[in-house]
Amino acid sequence: MSFSAIIVEQNPAGTPTVALIKFTSPDELPAPGGDVVVRVDYSSLNYKDGLALTGQGKILRASPMVPGVDLAGTVENPGSDPRFHAGDRVVLTGWGVGEKYSGGYSGYARVRGDWLIPLPAGLTTRSAMAIGTAGFTAMQCVLALEDHGVTPGVGNEIIVSGAAGGVGSLAVALLARRGYRVVASTGRSETEGDYLRSLGAAEVIPRSVLAAASGRPLDSARWAGGIDTVGGETLASILRQTKEYGSVAACGLAGGSNLPTTVMPFILRGVNLLGIHSVMCPRPLRERAWQRLATDVDLHQLETMTRVVTLKEVLSLGPDILAGNVRGRLVVNVNG
Repeated sequence: MSFSAIIVEQNPAGTPTVALIKFTSPDELPAPGGDVVVRVDYSSLNYKDGLALTGQGKILRASPMVPGVDLAGTVENPGSDPRFHAGDRVVLTGWGVGEKYSGGYSGYARVRGDWLIPLPAGLTTRSAMAIGTAGFTAMQCVLALEDHGVTPGVGNEIIVSGAAGGVGSLAVALLARRGYRVVASTGRSETEGDYLRSLGAAEVIPRSVLAAASGRPLDSARWAGGIDTVGGETLASILRQTKEYGSVAACGLAGGSNLPTTVMPFILRGVNLLGIHSVMCPRPLRERAWQRLATDVDLHQLETMTRVVTLKEVLSLGPDILAGNVRGRLVVNVNG
């Protein structure tokens, strides 16, 4: 059988990375991860995929490579894994797929059974990828806040940075549905304010409010917790403004990898900084997150933040997601 796949080839330094749609077969896929063959229905566009498609950053560990850090589809051949059978619907995020091993921008993928989660009841392969890596990451953040005692309540505001992006949009929606008062921060507050309020944000503030350094080790305490997708000065500002024993889940670095802060939020207010690592997340936590996603996500609302694109379209969208110009979720129909 032959099918379409995006294949990225990294050329010597100083020459551009090339991403093209090619016809291939399961046995010819570069850098296969395992012997379970999955017929892919959908993938999604994430920040890492933008880096892979454009050649920015050191994301791809091999060349040639099929990008796409997540996928959902149907097991075609379970290989040597007795836990799966032909016809099982599955979802995969992380584990180096789309970076070290060929990923979801392909009609088929060859992966390890350990990486697959059975598709939870109530989700389709399309809705699973509308959630995708972004929603999985957002749910990990929500679970981390819950596990550290951050609960809805009067005066308990949660800040979400980068709120108009994929992780941010789903974080706003998930938190609001659980009863939290969510404040959404975005660099596009003038154009995305109505969108974020439709997801449940009680207030929308410009990115500049958090992006400016205060010069103080602590600021007035406002947040009971936060989900930060930006990093850099934004994360430092959130930490300075977090209340005693509040917690902040950090999962991104679009605004920079440095953290210009002091130990004061931690030793004078007992603030918890919670690192979220979705790539190598252990299976029990993965299963917990996906079960919660299947019950907590409003599928109608999910549709309002989702756009479906083809493999051909996704080739040109890498710069947009890196520039922060993508709203919500882009689902990739690999057979469209």
